[in-house]
Amino acid sequence: MPQKDIQSLKIYNTLSGSKEPFSPIHEDYIGMYVCGPTLYSEPHMGNMRTFINFDLVYRYLLHLGFKVKYVRNITDAGHVTNSAGQQEDSIGKAARLEQLQPLEIVYKYNVRFQNLQQIYNLLPPTIEPTATGHIQEQIEIIEKIMANGYAYEVNGSVYFDVKTYMKSHDYGALSGRKVGELENETRELNSQGEKRFFADFALWKKANEKDMQIWRSPWGDGNPGWHIECTAMSTKYLGDTFDIHGGGLDLKFPHHEDEIAQSCGSTGHAPAKFWMHANMLNVNGKKMSKSLGNFFLPQEIVEGTTSLFDKAYTPNVLRFFMMQSHYRSTLDLTQEALNASEKGLARLTEAIKTLEKISASNESSFDVESSVREFYDAMNDDFNAPILIASLFDASKKINSIRDGKETITAKDKELLLSEMKGFILDVLGITLEGTQNDNRLQPVMDLVLELRQQARSNKDWGTSDLIRDGLKNAGIIVKDGKDSTSWK
Repeated sequence: MPQKDIQSLKIYNTLSGSKEPFSPIHEDYIGMYVCGPTLYSEPHMGNMRTFINFDLVYRYLLHLGFKVKYVRNITDAGHVTNSAGQQEDSIGKAARLEQLQPLEIVYKYNVRFQNLQQIYNLLPPTIEPTATGHIQEQIEIIEKIMANGYAYEVNGSVYFDVKTYMKSHDYGALSGRKVGELENETRELNSQGEKRFFADFALWKKANEKDMQIWRSPWGDGNPGWHIECTAMSTKYLGDTFDIHGGGLDLKFPHHEDEIAQSCGSTGHAPAKFWMHANMLNVNGKKMSKSLGNFFLPQEIVEGTTSLFDKAYTPNVLRFFMMQSHYRSTLDLTQEALNASEKGLARLTEAIKTLEKISASNESSFDVESSVREFYDAMNDDFNAPILIASLFDASKKINSIRDGKETITAKDKELLLSEMKGFILDVLGITLEGTQNDNRLQPVMDLVLELRQQARSNKDWGTSDLIRDGLKNAGIIVKDGKDSTSWK
């Protein structure tokens, strides 16, 4: 069996703008933090792409044999994130619109998010901390930043002092943004006059009459800034310096840039060695947006309740589709692409079934270890799932050649290939192979449906027979009528 060469893993580091050889700070142990959902609404499909991509990263690191502490936070404390001067936080606004308490909003959408994790087969993180459960830790970090001279208090609010920070640190190192350019983009905000410098950002905001979530602090009643919660939770559970910090590309600036500033301001150094960012999801060639009419929720596509597509798709197909684009690339979701992924996944599943059934020979006519090595080479190259899938399809062609008698494989090589293909499909890509546990549960239902169809055929009720066949086809189930029996897949 090829060695799982952990020394060959390279990861694209946003901080350096290049792929770098990966070695954990602590041998065989990895600390990874990923920014989780803000619970004022159900995550959209673009959010799910980010979580699925980092699920892939987590799965492969586990597959290599690393011990991984994976921390992904839950934002359940409201904070102002827009630039239009609106002082009401996102959770508070949702609570007012739905006439609920903030805790009800948070619980409602957390239940939906946890359900989506199961639907899309995401491994649960090691720790899933909440912002409201770490208010004290956030206050303590703000106090450290102030003690180090990188923050100041005005009228019960605390701001990070970017101008002072820039005297000894590079603000913009992650995003490449220049402070001079930011000034031209800055819009007038409420409380802008409190700041000493336009680029300063809030670490703590004084409460106002609209706030529905309020905490006590040394500076008075208020609520934490947007960025401080991730600094508090990542460093509490992973230490002042850890291996990987991830999130969506939209968080690179200002969220992740300000996290670095906060860590440097409190501990003197950046929190993570590697910064990873998953790219955006487009739908039908355009950025997903309600105003463009191409917005849908992750559950709607598996239920078939979105008008954007004329049928439902399984979570398996959605995951497989997303894995066919590199996590750093923009992904365009279209019905044609989903249909192609559906067919491709079926071919891959069929190849596994074929490999399980074929007979072994005394010798192999192709190099199985070389094929398996390609699987690892692909994932070691910055988690390149598209290349992995291409290699899996190449192996599938070999399997079909063995089935057709054009190639041979020994029992040992068959065992290796089957183990590694299943390992990468099930454990790394997170795909559930159709034809195994899912179809076993469906079998009794299909037995009944095909019996009813057979009764219709016996009664020469061809309309009902065709209706059942076509309905199953629309659901992705193909019925084949043989001379003596009917089969399905």
